[in-house]
Amino acid sequence: MKNYFKFAERGADLKTELLSGLATFLTMAYIVFVNPGILSAAGVPFAGAVTATAIGAAFMCVIMGLVSNRPLALASGMGINAVLAFSVIGFQQANVPWQVGMSVIFAEGLLILVLVLTGFREAVMDAIPLNLKRAIGVGIGLFITLIGLNEGGIIRPAPITMVALGDFSRNYVWVTLIGFFATAFLMAAKVKGDILWGIAAAGAAALFFGVASLPQTFFARPDFSTFFAPFQTVDGSMALSRIFVPSLGFAVFALMLTDFFDTMGTVVAVGEQAGFVNRDGSVRDIKKILLVDSAAAATGGLFGSSSITTYIESAAGVAEGGRTGLTAVVTGLLFALCAFFSPLIQMVGGGYRMSNAEHYVLLSRSGFQVPPDLMPPGTGDYFVYPITAGALIIVGALMMKTVREIEWEKFDEALPAFLTMTGIPLTYNISHGIGFGFIAYVAVKAARRKWDGIHPLMWLVSAAFLFSFVMSGK
Repeated sequence: MKNYFKFAERGADLKTELLSGLATFLTMAYIVFVNPGILSAAGVPFAGAVTATAIGAAFMCVIMGLVSNRPLALASGMGINAVLAFSVIGFQQANVPWQVGMSVIFAEGLLILVLVLTGFREAVMDAIPLNLKRAIGVGIGLFITLIGLNEGGIIRPAPITMVALGDFSRNYVWVTLIGFFATAFLMAAKVKGDILWGIAAAGAAALFFGVASLPQTFFARPDFSTFFAPFQTVDGSMALSRIFVPSLGFAVFALMLTDFFDTMGTVVAVGEQAGFVNRDGSVRDIKKILLVDSAAAATGGLFGSSSITTYIESAAGVAEGGRTGLTAVVTGLLFALCAFFSPLIQMVGGGYRMSNAEHYVLLSRSGFQVPPDLMPPGTGDYFVYPITAGALIIVGALMMKTVREIEWEKFDEALPAFLTMTGIPLTYNISHGIGFGFIAYVAVKAARRKWDGIHPLMWLVSAAFLFSFVMSGK
């Protein structure tokens, strides 16, 4: 095992890799509960979505660890799952059956796989300027911090200012704060396993404050009803055969573009932290990483879990010291357990469900004036994730270090980098932020007539982003 995962070369050891895999899993476990909730709103069987999410993540994490030997974990991607459920499939199956929606994911995954095998995806990644790569990592760090602050209730939505200070009278906010300060204290004291122990402290606080409770049952039988969704029969024909219409064709393109660049941003950001990004910005073992990630997207459609992609939460395991593929393998094995013991895992990775009254107070204090008698059914289905929120905030902070390496004195480098860094968290989408940076980079370089500074692929990709942004508003 030590030789296969190159422990000596990476400066790794078994205990650290195991703890790192656990830390990554704990920051990602929420997806096992959030993803089925989103997909089930579009008609996907909830129990089947749970199994597909857990098994899909487990399978691809293990493959990534064994093939690339990098500490990168994968699971169903947030953002893409919502687009799939509410735009492609449509709420409560208003547009297309969910099996056809999974066929769209399956098709875009296969297309990305072709781009990897032909070398195009790697060529695009190599064409990205170094300052933009650095900005992507910083932007994702800000994105992770924003997610942590939001999931922990430290900030809340507001109609005019967009965000405001959260309600500190809520117990779940104090759970977040305890987890954050425990992690920060342990990290400052250089205690091994600081992030993991911080999550444990938050878990204990959640039990104390009644935000979480031990489950009554530990076992849940897997349900494989969503597997091979593209090849299931819908209204007398195979689901995959029904995607060849203009509207679904554009959906394949749009989702492919998001998948394409979300992974690039994540790999660069985590790679900077883990030390497998070279000084010129190139990523070692990138073809293996992209090959597995592309296959994962198609696998997500095949299993019925939405697109499976490399997760930025992998940074939690890297921060814990993970440097080899064993970290990803451990994360994968823990995900496999979720298919059987999801009620137990939900205490840590699952969210705290607000009551209708609590959600009404949150909306009212945020400036959204909603009379209690007009609160729609299911308004209480609002979740926060305080146990892992503190860890996400810390991990986001750790990813800020590369901001000093951006060439801020050069306007044509600084402006695209700035737009990338701010675009990612403010649009709540990694791909959109990268698109802002790409378009700005090409425009500013062209304005200064620095034609040799624009790689031909940057023109092509920027045009694709611009087209995607314009079409998304139609």
